[in-house]
Amino acid sequence: MHLLIPAAGMGKRMGSSHNKLRLSLLEKPILAWTLLAAEAATSIHWIGLIGQPEDREIWEALLQDLQLSKPVEMIVGGATRQESVYNGLQALPTDAAHVLIHDGARCLVTPALIDRCAAALNEYLGFVAAVPVKDTIKVVDANRQICATPDRAQLWAAQTPQGFDVEKLKACHAEGQRQGWEVTDDAALFERFNLPVHIVMGEETNLKVTTPADLAIAALILQQRFP
Repeated sequence: MHLLIPAAGMGKRMGSSHNKLRLSLLEKPILAWTLLAAEAATSIHWIGLIGQPEDREIWEALLQDLQLSKPVEMIVGGATRQESVYNGLQALPTDAAHVLIHDGARCLVTPALIDRCAAALNEYLGFVAAVPVKDTIKVVDANRQICATPDRAQLWAAQTPQGFDVEKLKACHAEGQRQGWEVTDDAALFERFNLPVHIVMGEETNLKVTTPADLAIAALILQQRFP
């Protein structure tokens, strides 16, 4: 299975002046934990790391330190996550029929979840890892007045990995680029073309490290996993 890891973003909500994935988490950069999970997943045999040119030397040094057994190809990212994934798809080996896409900031993903997602591509054209929403969600207007309360039973919080048929995802990205569509994840592109996207059960601990509070929670979870 081929895995793309978008790692080209900045850390504005983290209060960082540089890529938040360079921040330390238990004496390793955040990205290191994501890469180690991919290394431990038996289904993954190729990794595409999508980053910005200014981070390249840092990521190359990290890869040297980690000494992963799986090949990792460095791919130049774009101005948005959507552009970065597009670049990643173009860099896939020609024999890639399916692809998993996993955000570098979801550093708590387990190898078991990655492998479960890889297996799901034997059944689905597209899927997202997700968990049921536990909180009651309110829809509010511009004045912060509640205008709807969706049925919580139908709401799921999307995570990554997300997985897709490569040919179809490339076509969706190409048309999305042509139309000027802006989406927050690849599943949304599939949905635009009425292609089926299923749910694979994710993990409650598979949070995205976005704020300093997330970083503290991630440290606690990793300390429990690796005492």
